[in-house]
Amino acid sequence: MEKLKDFVEMKVWQDAQNLAAKVYTDFEHTQDFSFTNQIKRAAISNNIAEGSERSTSTAFSRFLDIAKGSTGEVRSMYLLAVRLKHISEDIAQQRTEDCVEISKQLAGFAKYLRNK
Repeated sequence: MEKLKDFVEMKVWQDAQNLAAKVYTDFEHTQDFSFTNQIKRAAISNNIAEGSERSTSTAFSRFLDIAKGSTGEVRSMYLLAVRLKHISEDIAQQRTEDCVEISKQLAGFAKYLRNK
């Protein structure tokens, strides 16, 4: 596999890290521990970093697909958080937009790796 940037230099990883930090802040006072545990686990998924350490582009792209799935889970949970009154609609809208952007980056990156 052609040498890519270290994952910490990748915009998609940086954006995912920023989203994860926002998740922790958004739900720091929420007492629904089952909910907060699940959304935090999805948000801190390290599949981008783990995949970048794989020896083939195909393997890395699989990890990006998994990360994309985790992003979808975070997005879904923000929508549920509004229904459960854990978070405002405005915050949920901002975070779901972040999720959509990260998901697009992941899809594009995975496609690039598969076409190499």
